[in-house]
Amino acid sequence: MNISLNGEKKEIPDNATILGLLEFLKTQPERVAVELNLNIVKKDAYGTTNIKEGDSVEVVAFMAGGMDS
Repeated sequence: MNISLNGEKKEIPDNATILGLLEFLKTQPERVAVELNLNIVKKDAYGTTNIKEGDSVEVVAFMAGGMDS
């Protein structure tokens, strides 16, 4: 199935959940925030939130560090 992932077209397995997508991308779920069609998905819903053909998914990784003063 085809989706938009971080603004780029991406083919992913059919019937994927958010958790399945993260596993497909080899991404640790606890290290990212996910937005599906402009809505933030809570981490406890990753395994039950289905992705559909044409959906827009944004995966944002948390970065360590701070600002220079």
